[in-house]
Amino acid sequence: MPIEFVCKIKFAEEDEKQKSKQDGDKESLIEESCTPPAKDLAGFANSCSLHGINHIFVSGRLGIRQTLWALAFLTSLALFLYQAAKCAISYLEHPHVTALNEEATPEMVFPAVTICNINRFRFSALTDADIYHLANLTGLPPKNKDGHKPTDLMYPAPDMQDIFNRTGHQLEEMLMSCNFSGQNCSADDFSVVYTRYGKCYTFNGNKTTSRKTKQGGMGNGLEIMLDIQQDEYLPIWRETNETSLEAGIRVQIHSQDEPPYIHQLGFGVSPGFQTFVSCQEQRLTYLPQPWGNCRSTSKEKFPGYDTYSISACRLLCETNEVLRVCNCRMVHMPGTADICPPSKINCVDKALAQQQKNTGDTCPCETPCNLTRYGKELSMVKIPSKGSARYLSRKYDKSEDYIRDNFLVLDIFFEALNYETIEQKKAYDVAGLLGDIGGQMGLFIGASILTILEILDYIYEVIKRRLQRLLRPQKEEKKSKQQTSTVATVGLEEMKTKEPNDMTRSHPEGAYANTILPNHHLPHPHPHPHPVPHPHHHHTGHHGVFEDFAC
Repeated sequence: MPIEFVCKIKFAEEDEKQKSKQDGDKESLIEESCTPPAKDLAGFANSCSLHGINHIFVSGRLGIRQTLWALAFLTSLALFLYQAAKCAISYLEHPHVTALNEEATPEMVFPAVTICNINRFRFSALTDADIYHLANLTGLPPKNKDGHKPTDLMYPAPDMQDIFNRTGHQLEEMLMSCNFSGQNCSADDFSVVYTRYGKCYTFNGNKTTSRKTKQGGMGNGLEIMLDIQQDEYLPIWRETNETSLEAGIRVQIHSQDEPPYIHQLGFGVSPGFQTFVSCQEQRLTYLPQPWGNCRSTSKEKFPGYDTYSISACRLLCETNEVLRVCNCRMVHMPGTADICPPSKINCVDKALAQQQKNTGDTCPCETPCNLTRYGKELSMVKIPSKGSARYLSRKYDKSEDYIRDNFLVLDIFFEALNYETIEQKKAYDVAGLLGDIGGQMGLFIGASILTILEILDYIYEVIKRRLQRLLRPQKEEKKSKQQTSTVATVGLEEMKTKEPNDMTRSHPEGAYANTILPNHHLPHPHPHPHPVPHPHHHHTGHHGVFEDFAC
């Protein structure tokens, strides 16, 4: 008895695609047509602008020519990477250079000039109470030969600012003559400032009303004649930390933005001489981190002062240390704390000495990024001459010896109406780094930024195609379930008698194997064990993608 079984046969895939197009499956059509073909490595090498790789990645076997090109390319790539690494290391070191320039200007702001008499207290202005309180500072015995009486112990607590203001040298008495750029000036043009030397005076210290000079050279700046009043100097009975053996004045030339720090930055002027000070303004510009180590002006406001300066920083450090150790401040220190009485002078001296030893550790003062300083050249001549001594003696009602011992002339002026600019500049910035790397890249491998983009684009396409291949089998499995199949009836006896080579998998268009017949089921079984093949028919109703056959 013949046995029949049903099988599903899929073929004519091109016909299905044709039918899909005719049915208007636009979504599938767009998906297939918009997917670009993946480039192989040889095709990318031929189209890439990177030099040399089109000679390496070629179709076919790898030969000697490709090997030599690969060695040359790898050598050039190694040289490029070496040079690029050197450039990057040089940039990360943040080097800088210093540029020096000189610029002329029609007028210049005259600097601030601070003068202090080296003697802090006038002997004639000291009272018995002052001497009693200042014994630790001056070492003077009481004016009364009998010494201090028990009632002297009832003196009120000293007011140090009042003592410095009252007993210091008064500028009205010291200033004999004053001239600025051909115009007379007076003590009213000076402002009082307190320093380690006590009561001092600053000319042109207000930056809002600062004076300007329109001509350089001698006679076009500040010229003053001073009487240092040696007769008022304190006699030395014993040496103390504040004892001074000199006679004269201390002078500091500074900008209006910084307070005087005259005990360390000032220079001395001796009586009996006319001292000429030729100034040269220098404007310095430093770089902040990481190229330099300056304090940027964008940082928070410096406490106690309008602008930051090294002098202000040092004074603030000293103030904080004295406040911490002695709970008070000296008269020249900023702040509102109580002024230290003379009884605490030893505490103050120890605190300042300790602070000076540890300045770099406890209170580092950074250099401001913009700084103005004044270079100085000093020269002097002796005064008075023999001919002028008698004239000055009559004019100021002083003896000639007094004039020789006490009078001095100070002449401060600009050498010329120009200033020096000393500026730190970045020796290697980002533009230089990119330029050097780009030059090395073009020299060794003939590449550019666009070449890097080409390589990244190729890598993106490769990754994209790999992901599509991983996701495609799932889509094809879903589509295969939706496809229709053909039912065919196969006779087992026919399969036994036919040779394997008679069953072909592919056929020419419109032709099939002789054993495959149209599936017309007979009403009665065939009487013969080997039925005769029927003529070849097609179902007219299924003339499409799939057909039913009986094998």
